[in-house]
Amino acid sequence: MHEFRMPFLGADMEAGTVVEWLVKPGDRVARGDVVALVETEKGLIEVEIFTAGVVDTIAVEPGAKVPVGTLLALIDESPAGREAPRPRPEAAATAPAERAPEPPPTAAAPPAASAGAEAAPGPAAATPPPGPRLPAASPERPRVSPLARRMAAELGVDLAHVTGTGEGGAIVKADIERAAAGRGEASPEQSMPAVPPAAEPGGAAVDRLAAMRRAIAAAMTRSKREIPHYYLGTEVDMSRCVAWLAGENAKRPVTSRLLHSALLLKAVALAAREIPEMNGHWIEGGFRPADAVHLGVGISLRQGGLVAPAIHDVEGKTVDEVMRDLLDLVKRARAGVLRSSEVSDATLTVTNLGDQGVESVFGIIYPPQVALVGIGRLHEKPWAEGGMIGARPVVAASLSADHRASDGHRGARFLTAIARRLQAPEML
Repeated sequence: MHEFRMPFLGADMEAGTVVEWLVKPGDRVARGDVVALVETEKGLIEVEIFTAGVVDTIAVEPGAKVPVGTLLALIDESPAGREAPRPRPEAAATAPAERAPEPPPTAAAPPAASAGAEAAPGPAAATPPPGPRLPAASPERPRVSPLARRMAAELGVDLAHVTGTGEGGAIVKADIERAAAGRGEASPEQSMPAVPPAAEPGGAAVDRLAAMRRAIAAAMTRSKREIPHYYLGTEVDMSRCVAWLAGENAKRPVTSRLLHSALLLKAVALAAREIPEMNGHWIEGGFRPADAVHLGVGISLRQGGLVAPAIHDVEGKTVDEVMRDLLDLVKRARAGVLRSSEVSDATLTVTNLGDQGVESVFGIIYPPQVALVGIGRLHEKPWAEGGMIGARPVVAASLSADHRASDGHRGARFLTAIARRLQAPEML
């Protein structure tokens, strides 16, 4: 029997609340299936399972808050269990195209930054990829997306009286909004308060934001207490990237255009493969390099707070794939629909405050990671090259690194590798 336990969804997580099981005893599960919804201080997380078999026992009932590592379920991994047919023949909706990218880094991002805003212009124009897989229907309950379920709870909508219009009859966000409007209630977007949520004493929004701030504070306090940070910075000439993007986007429809954020993320991932001391975790007194580059992306949330979920395997993706994943991740993070692998797998975080007008960002490492890259705004400045001075588009790139895992020499090579990659955008 495989013991499926409450996962560790961030450096500051101590416990989580099982909101709902999406499987029951006798159901067959495959690696990567979403089997439960867990509420943490960072929000609602879709928890995946990474073994195949048949659910034998559910050990924790919905509504129970249990510590990390608590046994949640037993999975029969025997050959008979792996080959057993599913009692529920209904197929789940298609999962996102990538291993996954409207969220911690990981559960909360270092409060120093927000890369998601850099991608903000894209989601409105881009065609979003398929949404997260919904649980299969059962006679006892309709299929409901996690976001729709949370909205229904907040608006007091009885799901038993809602007709789903999503794939396979699933209840989605629009169905909840229609149901609320039918009772004379506005949707969340229509009922924004005249004052910020923080001004509503005792409100649910206040409680969630306060919990997220406490989680961020705990993670960042731990980081500054335990990690001997060192900081490096450089300026990167982006003229070749800007020219390449202009030419490339001129050939594309609006929905497929690229932002320079995608080039920056890909360059960071390739540099991390070149300088592996920047990509991994400090665990049990030693550095453990990661086999792949899963970039955590700092994303600011509209209601306040930050998260930094991961885009997986960035070094092996095309720039188009990175752009698509980035837009999808921003959208789902702001909607509160992230998966456990996205909030726990990041091996290196990139944070971008360029949209806020700052030129330099020196962030705080999110443990147990050992490095964080900060990106400032793209701006023109005088630049001398070959004895000539001219105006060039430039970004400031910074590195916050753990001195236990690397030293300044390796950190400098890492920043140099990022800058070098950006001088040949067509090769990214």
